Amino acid sequence: MINRTQVWAAILSAIALFAGPSPAADDPAVLKDLTAVIALQGQPCGQVVSAAKQGDNDYVAACQDGSRYHVFVNAQGRVVVQKQ
Repeated sequence: MINRTQVWAAILSAIALFAGPSPAADDPAVLKDLTAVIALQGQPCGQVVSAAKQGDNDYVAACQDGSRYHVFVNAQGRVVVQKQ
């Protein structure tokens, strides 16, 4: 059975692959996915209102409540959410 972290790693990979040149802040689907990833990691956020793409599978997300998180996939393929 595939765990949630692996599923979200695949989703973030697909987002990075298909997002193309448009910035993450302009794509509501990316914001929604980042909101879900942060919530699944048990971090308070509410809703992601903007995001800056730092690289492949690497985002800095700003939440509605003022929190900021670094969301990325580590070398082991796991999704990591770090409060900024």
